[in-house]
Amino acid sequence: MAMFAVEYTYSDATAAARDEHRPKHRAWLSGLVEDGRVRATGPWTDGSGALILLDVADEAAARDLMAQDPFAPRGRGDAVRITAWTPVMGAFSG
Repeated sequence: MAMFAVEYTYSDATAAARDEHRPKHRAWLSGLVEDGRVRATGPWTDGSGALILLDVADEAAARDLMAQDPFAPRGRGDAVRITAWTPVMGAFSG
């Protein structure tokens, strides 16, 4: 398995749509936490976006998974960045 950092960027223009669909988004994420594909997730404290740490087979799997996010097809965020990440120390290393 490989780790990927998924960064969502938000703006005021998409806030109402995010608020409307956030329960579905969080329910979706909760299932992924339960099955181990999401290791951690949460919004930036300034409201500018969020971070999701994925543990999946490869980048294609990360992109396929994120395409299923209830936020994704509805344009609830302004940008999504998926980056391979190698944790060296701490809770996610090993």
